[in-house]
Amino acid sequence: MIKFALLLVLFVGVWRGALGSWPWDALKPPPTRAQALAKARKVLRVTASSSREEIVAAHRKLVASVHPDRGGTSTAVHEANDARDLLLAELPPESGA
Repeated sequence: MIKFALLLVLFVGVWRGALGSWPWDALKPPPTRAQALAKARKVLRVTASSSREEIVAAHRKLVASVHPDRGGTSTAVHEANDARDLLLAELPPESGA
């Protein structure tokens, strides 16, 4: 029984090290579009009714604080960029004249 427990711990550790996630995370269903939008709004700290300009301004403010040149990480910048892109894609197209 102890061998099984040690093998299980070893397996979990190798999985975490190789894939960067826990093995039980693979059992979760992928997030829905609504969940992804909610997470993106939370990352940028904007509301569902935010305009294009508000989203872009929130993105600029966030990137300025999490940029690697300011002690942040590139992962945080990529997350901010993904959130901006997702929220901007949800807005109705602008009618340019």
